[in-house]
Amino acid sequence: MQLNTLLYLGILLMAGLLCGRLVKLIKLPNVTGYLLAGLILGPYVTKVIPLDVVNDFSVISDMALSFIAFTIGCGFKRSYLKKVGMTPVVIAIFESLFAVFAVQGVLLAIGTDPQLSILLGAIAAATAPAATLMVIKQYGAKGPVTDTLVSVVALDDAVALIAFSVCVAIASVIGGGKFEAKTIYMPIIEIVGALLLGAVFGLIFKIPLKFFKKAGNRQIITVGLVFACAGIANLLGWSSLLACMALGTMLCNISSESDSILAVSDSVTPALFLLFFATSGAALNITIIPQIGLIGVIYVLARIAGKVGGAWLGAVIMKAPKTVRRFLGPALIPQAGVAIGLTLVAQTAAPAYADTIRAVVLCATLIYELVGPVITKLTLQGAKEIPTKS
Repeated sequence: MQLNTLLYLGILLMAGLLCGRLVKLIKLPNVTGYLLAGLILGPYVTKVIPLDVVNDFSVISDMALSFIAFTIGCGFKRSYLKKVGMTPVVIAIFESLFAVFAVQGVLLAIGTDPQLSILLGAIAAATAPAATLMVIKQYGAKGPVTDTLVSVVALDDAVALIAFSVCVAIASVIGGGKFEAKTIYMPIIEIVGALLLGAVFGLIFKIPLKFFKKAGNRQIITVGLVFACAGIANLLGWSSLLACMALGTMLCNISSESDSILAVSDSVTPALFLLFFATSGAALNITIIPQIGLIGVIYVLARIAGKVGGAWLGAVIMKAPKTVRRFLGPALIPQAGVAIGLTLVAQTAAPAYADTIRAVVLCATLIYELVGPVITKLTLQGAKEIPTKS
């Protein structure tokens, strides 16, 4: 018997809360518990929640990621940006491109078709900010590694989109297609457009704050404008993550009330974030693990090596603190939504390899999402940026 959507959401909330508490007993992040709750209840394990219902939960992902991006953006005050300077930019470029080249290089070295190698390498650049931010918030992590990590994952999407567009153009030519300049410049237009859209919404945000002072009203304003910004970005085919990030960045730099708005935002999001990770867990298809093969193993391991090596080199070049050089890379392992979105484009660019690309990236996502939060926690503990009581 199929239940109604509200009941499924209620089940996921309570199961996620319970699993979050249980994994905490063995010193794992709450995010891991939320993912496991969804995975266990989902269509690929106990089948409590059917696949068609899981597919209907996509709007939850959009809402949660919009607020995650908004929260990250609210941390980019002028004082903070002056303090970190160009270090996160350089590190983001190096860790993204090294992941691309590492995957492509190893796959080509073992004789994998160049078109498939280039496309899988292009997808390797993307990093998921959601799990990382949740671990930071749960444990109250503070310090140079945490500060740099937040900035790098925020910039990662922009670098990944540009790198991906270049690789798709190359792969298309290799596959016999024509080179189209728009493949290169359209992602740049999308990034700039998303940032400008978010900036405009940040300017608009300040207006109703003059007339509405109660927390309840400001909660409505925050939810309404964040959702509207993300919705317009999606409508235009732009990155809603970058748009909402720009919204938060603009707001925190033009309004002295941004901290209170962030507090209002935090009062809305706990249940939303739990549902996001629980539904993400339900969508993880563990049955594809046998399909990953040697190419999949190389993708997983080479991407990790590229992220870690690139982050280290970028930090060395920028003379970042030793803790940043040593511990930043492993915290960049999580990969999810953006990578899956890029997979759809890659499949179109190389239809002959569509099944392989999908299986490899989805399986890698399953692995990264389950182990990523744990590695992030261990990394921040190693850097001594998580209070000892956690």
